Amino acid sequence: MLVISGINMGSNCGYHIVYSGTVAGARESFFNGVPALSLSYDWVGGTSNVDDYTLAAEACLPIVNAMLAEIKKKTYPQKCFLNVDLPTSVASHKGYKLTKQGKSIVKMGWKQVTSAAQGGQMLSTMTMETNSLTSSEMDASTMPKEHRLFKREVRGAVVDEDDTDYRSLQEGYITVTPLGALSHADIECQAYFKDWLPGVAECFSSSTL
Repeated sequence: MLVISGINMGSNCGYHIVYSGTVAGARESFFNGVPALSLSYDWVGGTSNVDDYTLAAEACLPIVNAMLAEIKKKTYPQKCFLNVDLPTSVASHKGYKLTKQGKSIVKMGWKQVTSAAQGGQMLSTMTMETNSLTSSEMDASTMPKEHRLFKREVRGAVVDEDDTDYRSLQEGYITVTPLGALSHADIECQAYFKDWLPGVAECFSSSTL
């Protein structure tokens, strides 16, 4: 048995993996002892189209078939699951590349707008897609003054310099990233809180006197 979660509209790399629902679906299966695979396609508005999903599915078939073969032989590893991202130009991808989760993240913010027509749909890639709007959507001029309309906007991005999932995806590879279940803090944080925690109760007790 193999659980496939996706194909998500938008890539899931770097820190975005942490809150991705697509990856979470595969992780839930992994928790229950079922081999799993999460799939995401790096959709770009104005460039991508629905036919790219067919190409993405076809490009992943060798991975799926290879996993099923290993599962059948009972040789598939039980301590991880796979996160696969497919590049925008999936028809001309450069092949599969084993990667590690990086630290890439898109910085977001909020911008005040005057009407709902200036909003849009936010994909998991954190890029904006314009929605077709309905007559039921409110304009700011019809709303009470205490109400304000805002939309999310991209304010920058942090991209890994080394050979990680996001950078390899942007280079045109189908990235294959093994993931586990635990998120350990780094050694510095562990050391800090080892010294900090014993004093917590003492500080709390003295503050109540």
